[in-house]
Amino acid sequence: DFVVEGVDQTRGWFYTLMVLATALFDKPAFKNLVCNGLVLASDGKKMSKRLKNYPDPSLVISKYGADALRLYLINSPVVRADNLAFQEAGVFAVVKDVFLPWYNAYRFLVQNVIRLEVEVGTKFKMGAVDLDKASNVLDRWIAASSRNLTQYVRQEMGAYRLYTVVPFLVKFIDNLTNIYVRYNRKRLKGGKGTEDCMYALSSLCAVLINVCKCMAPFTPFLTEHMYQNLRDAIPEAEALPSVHFCDVPPVVPEHPGDARIRQSVARMQAVIELGRKIRERGLKPIKTPLRKLVVVHPDTEFLSDVQGELLEYVTSELNVREVECCADPLKYATLRAEPDFQALGKRLGPAMKAVCTEVKAMSSEAVLAMQEAGFVEVAGLRLEASDIKVKRDYRTPEGMNASEVDADSDGDVLAVLDLRVDSELTSAGLAREVVNRFQKLRKKAGVTPLDPVEFFYDTSLPSSSSEGTATTAAPANAAAKASSKQQQQQQQQQSNAAETQGAAGTSGRTAESEGGLPALVRVHAQYLQESLGGPLLPASCRPPGAVVLATEWVNVGSEDDGSTLKFTAVLSTPGVTVDQSAVCAACGGDTQLAEAVTVYMHARDPAKLQAQAASGGGTIKATVDGKAVQLSLGKHIFPSAAARALGQRSS
Repeated sequence: DFVVEGVDQTRGWFYTLMVLATALFDKPAFKNLVCNGLVLASDGKKMSKRLKNYPDPSLVISKYGADALRLYLINSPVVRADNLAFQEAGVFAVVKDVFLPWYNAYRFLVQNVIRLEVEVGTKFKMGAVDLDKASNVLDRWIAASSRNLTQYVRQEMGAYRLYTVVPFLVKFIDNLTNIYVRYNRKRLKGGKGTEDCMYALSSLCAVLINVCKCMAPFTPFLTEHMYQNLRDAIPEAEALPSVHFCDVPPVVPEHPGDARIRQSVARMQAVIELGRKIRERGLKPIKTPLRKLVVVHPDTEFLSDVQGELLEYVTSELNVREVECCADPLKYATLRAEPDFQALGKRLGPAMKAVCTEVKAMSSEAVLAMQEAGFVEVAGLRLEASDIKVKRDYRTPEGMNASEVDADSDGDVLAVLDLRVDSELTSAGLAREVVNRFQKLRKKAGVTPLDPVEFFYDTSLPSSSSEGTATTAAPANAAAKASSKQQQQQQQQQSNAAETQGAAGTSGRTAESEGGLPALVRVHAQYLQESLGGPLLPASCRPPGAVVLATEWVNVGSEDDGSTLKFTAVLSTPGVTVDQSAVCAACGGDTQLAEAVTVYMHARDPAKLQAQAASGGGTIKATVDGKAVQLSLGKHIFPSAAARALGQRSS
């Protein structure tokens, strides 16, 4: 069926085989020929043992792995019968740009499957949901892309076009990690409910298994490592012992709408990348919210998708409040045409000069007419729309200047971004930056998604020696060592702060108008809670029994506009919180007994306290100094500061 040899054998072995087969059997010696180029040293010379102008292959494999070396060679000019100047940096790039993102997507799946299994108490299986009934647009997109991948790999491998298969697979992995996983992190973490999380995790698991099967011939070791874990999610009858026992996934017919959803998501990604370029050019970091993005494209179906299912991803990734769609390409730009010299040069020959002149002279209206018709008559010749490149020259809207609005285009879609920033947007940007600092501190402290943690801030200035990050561990019985007076003072502060936190409203006031971080937390309480996974509370709310995991002095905002916020970020474990006045009432006004009960409760483990309350119908009987006190969870005591703050906010 096929033979393989180096390009240097073109006039030797290949030619001899062809001559002998023709003379003896009157037919070709082979149906397909795979011809490899030569691997040269980094300077373009032949590799030589005498010159030692190449890295030791065993050391390269030891450092980067055999799979990285294989993929580097397979995804190079060598498989197209061209020469390759070997660069060790290229092998490293495969690890950095392909393997690490791919493996991180796999690891993120495993982490969240473990989290889900803990939450629901059952084993994760892909068959628990029907992926053909998925409603989320990115679930349907990644499924459509996976079907297209399988069809493409089988088609190209069947034709022995190895040089087209690996780039397509690498691009698919890039889309999987940078679009599906990146944009769906909240869903994969269960932020939109258990059922939606099951669809997201099942979609990701199914696609990773499909990719492992397609990539197994090229990266046999990495795919086997992933498959051995992923196969636990496959029904037992279908889970073969090794990925190398599996066939290449069969071709699945495209579902209705597959082509449209692939094109719409590709264009959405183009819009997002254009928006990032505009932000970078205008010195507007992604943490700063902007008012409006305008997407300009003549395809009304795509614009409908942007305003519908894709809207949340565009607004989230570009951090804009509003997305406007425009089907009139002349409203924000003028169009001009340029001939595709590479495509037309050889075909037109001497006529190219006249065609070039007429094409460049086309008006914007003529370009639109050509795009609609699919062709144009130029200098007596018919040119297809694909023979002409359409350029969009952005035109600043009336009443605005270049510093207030900017645009960019990839030749297909035009993105226009309003760069004006007001105090409300500045406040929202600060809230986003605060979240970012807490997430970084969480990572530094080694806190996993399964670890319970609470978030606090302290606006008092630290001593110079305490600036930076410090990880500490306090004894669990620290509350028992605190003096009664200190406890009472802290409880009073906590009560006041929690009431203030609970009164956080939606008045729409900006942080600047209120002043400081406490005001910012009140205004953006819901966003902070959703982003962090719990409310952000003043340090005075931290229970005495909570163990501090990490602290860091944080400085966010800009000195230029006076929006700087300085505070100490604190991560701690949950600790039992007590409503001092409610406990005192439950003790019949006996302040000494209430004080003793408070100290005892602060020393309790929150998880065990919740379990005891659950078995007691929500109440706990505490006996201190021979006196019994009946306490209710959620009224007198709380398993964490967050539980108390959220309870007061809801009431």
